[in-house]
Amino acid sequence: MQVQRLMIAFAWAAIAVLAVSAQAFAATGQPSPWQLGLQGAVTPVMENIHWFHNLLLYIITAISLFVLALLLIVMVRFNARSNPTPSKTTHNTLLEVAWTVIPVLVLVTIAVPSFRLLFYQQAIPQADVTVKAIGKQWFWSYAYPDHGKFEFDSLMVQDKDRQPNQPRLLAVDNDLVVPVNKVVRVQVIGADVIHAFAVPAFGIKVDAVPGRLNETWFKAEREGVYYGQCSELCGKDHAFMPIAVRVVSDREFAAWVEEAKKKYATGPSEPLTVAAREIPAGN
Repeated sequence: MQVQRLMIAFAWAAIAVLAVSAQAFAATGQPSPWQLGLQGAVTPVMENIHWFHNLLLYIITAISLFVLALLLIVMVRFNARSNPTPSKTTHNTLLEVAWTVIPVLVLVTIAVPSFRLLFYQQAIPQADVTVKAIGKQWFWSYAYPDHGKFEFDSLMVQDKDRQPNQPRLLAVDNDLVVPVNKVVRVQVIGADVIHAFAVPAFGIKVDAVPGRLNETWFKAEREGVYYGQCSELCGKDHAFMPIAVRVVSDREFAAWVEEAKKKYATGPSEPLTVAAREIPAGN
């Protein structure tokens, strides 16, 4: 009876979790209220991260249920009332070999895709577009070394200036604009202290260290606006230096570059107004 009651309670708890999660999965491009799980994948790297995350979830769930079952069996069958004369067995060769070999096999199962994913993230393919992201206190500056000598700042939109479709603490005045279905290499560096360039929907996160040029890459497969934030504690306004990446078509990106060369040739300027900025945020 005790075992049945515990199992019934566990089943109801699992049903409750699944019911909540069905309504609270994370959106794509930005966090959502009461979300569970990772943000929706927009790049091949993030799709692989999703797959690996789910693999680990299955493994740890199976291990947790197995350990729970062992605990229940021990509590019911080997308590003082049910088993007044305990066994004096001290060794079991088969059992000791099993609880050594099986964890090793589990770790190997985890290690192989883990290393494969790590190498996939670190091996930057031939880039179609190169962007330089410079972390500053407390905003980002972007440059496009392959498309002309221009650079602009990207600052968080204040609440008084925020539009209804702009998420609070994530929207910026000047988005980082990239073309869809193109390999984008991101060179990241810090101008003052250590920052971190992170966009969850892309599956990227890399430190921006003063004096050191780090690199990462992504290939966004859907147009839209995708948000991230500085993910390294960098000072009092650390929470207020978001990242907004606007993924547009090749034609819109080319038009944006031509306008950016004029707007930002001599330094940061006002937000661009090309057609690319009319794309709805999110998906």
